[in-house]
Amino acid sequence: MLAVLVVFVILIFSEYLSRYRGVHSELTRKFVHILVGIFVAFWPFFLSWGQIQFLALAFLVVVGVSVKLHIFKSIHAVERNTMGEVLFALVIGILAFIVTNKWVFAASMLHLSLADGFAALVGLGWGDHNKYKIFGHTKSVAGSLAFFFTSVFIMVWYIHFSHAPVGSFNLLILPVMATVTENLAINGTDNMAIPLLVGFALTSSL
Repeated sequence: MLAVLVVFVILIFSEYLSRYRGVHSELTRKFVHILVGIFVAFWPFFLSWGQIQFLALAFLVVVGVSVKLHIFKSIHAVERNTMGEVLFALVIGILAFIVTNKWVFAASMLHLSLADGFAALVGLGWGDHNKYKIFGHTKSVAGSLAFFFTSVFIMVWYIHFSHAPVGSFNLLILPVMATVTENLAINGTDNMAIPLLVGFALTSSL
């Protein structure tokens, strides 16, 4: 109930910012993306894997209903992001099936929330003059660098708390792989591709 309540409060607050404070929908969407993702990253520390899988299924239903009825306009205002929202909910449940280590789950979700979220925000703020296109979709050097350095920060955090070995794979190769994936996965598919890449990579290295 606490997990559901926290997510609901974040959604309601973002809707308030969008409807009554005039905050752009892209910013409120990323606000939800980052805060909910950070919160979900630490679910294994107070929820069972089965409970996480159930909540992921419930969120998938809520997202579907919200998209159909246009309930949370602050996160659905951009039509192209609908797939990303669905995959965001779906990947939580998939990770809870394939990952058995709490720290691996946390690192995977933090890549989705922090690294991907900061990349989008930095790209919006400082990416106007360093844009490039991949598969017809606009990216920015500023956004990609933000993703990479945030990924490195997450991996340093992961190594410290999980006591994983310090090495080039964790500190360099995986952040590069995740950054490339963020560039190649378009139309919201990065919400699935990034955490699964990190989850599989870290699980295989345990």
